[in-house]
Amino acid sequence: MTIAKGIKQHNASIFCGTSTFLRLFNKNNRIHPLMLDSLRIVVAGAERLKPQIRDEFTLKFGKIIYEGYGTTETAPVATVNIPDRLAVQGWKTQIGNKLGTVGLPLPGSSIRIVDPDSMEQLAALEDGLILVGGTQVMSGYLNDGAKTEQAIVELDGHRWYKTGDKGHLDKDGFLIIIDRYSRFAKIGGEMISLGSVESTINEVLPNDIEVMASTISDDKKGEAVALLYSGEIDIEQLKSSVRNSNLPTLAMPSHYIQLDSIPKLASGKNDFNKAKQIVVETLVTT
Repeated sequence: MTIAKGIKQHNASIFCGTSTFLRLFNKNNRIHPLMLDSLRIVVAGAERLKPQIRDEFTLKFGKIIYEGYGTTETAPVATVNIPDRLAVQGWKTQIGNKLGTVGLPLPGSSIRIVDPDSMEQLAALEDGLILVGGTQVMSGYLNDGAKTEQAIVELDGHRWYKTGDKGHLDKDGFLIIIDRYSRFAKIGGEMISLGSVESTINEVLPNDIEVMASTISDDKKGEAVALLYSGEIDIEQLKSSVRNSNLPTLAMPSHYIQLDSIPKLASGKNDFNKAKQIVVETLVTT
């Protein structure tokens, strides 16, 4: 509410926030649409933007949410969607926004998709490690040369930051993120994206139910999916919804853990390390 008042009082024109944070604007009945009337651009970043949150925000406030991507090491924006533009000469539309992507690189920035082992550049539509190059890439971590050497690679005479994220570029150069490399579970020999598990389950659940997928060791399958959830929902109803979703059998959660709230970092991002700790404490030590 305080931020919404500040936007109105100062006629703010650009507003950036996380998907989780923007969800609170949708739910707060005291935030009137006119309080955000001055905004020209609303950008979501730091975590995947949920389609339901995007659609509800547009319906309530009449504003499109443009999704972007970056890291602290890239100061912090690397790519972002922007409004489309129409050229008067020829009346052609320059596409600046594609749903499901995190946009095009900023001017002066470059995105390269490579094989995470060989660092060989991959073609459009091929999934690989996302590298970010450009003037906004950090010089290095303070007093930590070893960590800097792990994060920065020099290719073709340019410095690139290894994001740790998996994704690809489409034919127009828009970036699509699949997941963190660290957020894959190896189940029955198959690599399962935990982000995809969450997205698929979210499609069949009410908006007030939050979920986060984590993993736990499994003697038979190597790893198993553990689903943390918060909100008012019966466990059998939740399991039924998950079974009726489009999740492949291997990705089905083997364990369900109800929480008062999904663990978050101060930035509003999901705290995956804390979630893993909760899973271990709940399933291994009990």
